Amino acid sequence: MAEPYPIVFDVARPERFERVHVVLRIAILILLSLLGGAFGWLLGLIYLALPIVAALFVSSKGPDRFLAEDAPRLTGWLRWLMAFYAYLSLLTDRFPLERPGDIVRFEVRPAGSPTVGSALLRLIYSIPSAIVLGLLGIISSLVWLIGVILVLVNQDYPAGMYGFQRGILRWLARLLGYHASLVDHYPPFSIDTGAQAA
Repeated sequence: MAEPYPIVFDVARPERFERVHVVLRIAILILLSLLGGAFGWLLGLIYLALPIVAALFVSSKGPDRFLAEDAPRLTGWLRWLMAFYAYLSLLTDRFPLERPGDIVRFEVRPAGSPTVGSALLRLIYSIPSAIVLGLLGIISSLVWLIGVILVLVNQDYPAGMYGFQRGILRWLARLLGYHASLVDHYPPFSIDTGAQAA
């Protein structure tokens, strides 16, 4: 049996989705688009910054201290980001103001021996996964739009659509953890839609 991937992402599905949060999500997305496409710009900045930050930490502290001291802090930042994306993606109705760990389960078992070179090479190594994830993001946007309409009508949407959205974010979480040199294993090219074991 294959060992599970060292990054876990999951989110609990609400019993019912609240319509007011649909309006709030739309307002946030409109605000981000008015800020010059800040949502896409933010993703691009994170894509460039994570390997550079990892390379700086590894060069100043070495791989063992990086994984022991900085990995928990990077994991916390990525947890907040994933909780924010989970909210925007219609996976939860809880906005991550204080405790993102209560909203999403994002755990990283730091492993490997990152170097400055391996951290910077992830700018290139991550491109194939980022391209596929970007293309799947187009489908995810359509699923989101259908989900929004269904939530406005029924306060719920089908479990298969929810699983797809969760699978896209799980892939993103794994890619971000790899990209930040928290793990050495490349994220699998798969949309893992089910709940993850504790």
